[in-house]
Amino acid sequence: MSDGPVDGGPDAVRAGWRNTTHDWAGTVDHAHLAGIRRAPATYAPGGVRHLVLEVLAYAADEAECTGRGRAVVTAHADGSVSVADDGRGTDTRLDASGRPVKKPVMATKDLRFFDAPDATGISDMSNESGAPGAPGAPGAPGAPDTSGASGVPDTSGAQTLPDGHPRRGMSVVAALSDWLVHTNRRAGGAWTQRYEHGIPVTDLTPVPDDGTTGTTIRFRPSAALRGTVDASGAAGWPPYLTVEVRTAD
Repeated sequence: MSDGPVDGGPDAVRAGWRNTTHDWAGTVDHAHLAGIRRAPATYAPGGVRHLVLEVLAYAADEAECTGRGRAVVTAHADGSVSVADDGRGTDTRLDASGRPVKKPVMATKDLRFFDAPDATGISDMSNESGAPGAPGAPGAPGAPDTSGASGVPDTSGAQTLPDGHPRRGMSVVAALSDWLVHTNRRAGGAWTQRYEHGIPVTDLTPVPDDGTTGTTIRFRPSAALRGTVDASGAAGWPPYLTVEVRTAD
């Protein structure tokens, strides 16, 4: 499958969308994903527990925006983990042809942690809109790249997750998973998409509307990163996010 049809190609409408956490013009950043896969110990210290925290961080972003939120972490028998929240869903818009375009949160870098690691949090789940970012702003033309020559971000000012390690974004989870399925429910529609090692292998596929909104990420970490997920490993979030940990029957 080609990269272009998966998240939609750039057009005049997308060119006017303001970049906040990710570059709307992007689809798949192969070099970025490959760099993560080469350094699993750097990007996922502690294995699956850190990956769960990376996903929960987006639920926490959304809960902070809305004032409250709930996430359910489920460990499955096949070694996969799902994280489901009750937020507004990942930002999804229509391009010039009316085709839905999801913010490329899985296959491109989070600009806050790779281009501007000291930036304040902006929710990936919110319904963001507006003019393109000003020159020099994170994700805008001329924005500084503060990552080192190795491609590993400078984390001196990065957000820290409850495990004490820096936050780097959802692309870390996607890149370090054999597969990942992103189910996204918005007020205006619902879709699912599958990734393997961070690369999308399906288009956005519509799913029936069940009257809810939120995001469910189910992923199976690479074998070396698998382990036990329990309540202690998902704790430490602010009070506006409630986290429940379950084991699937």
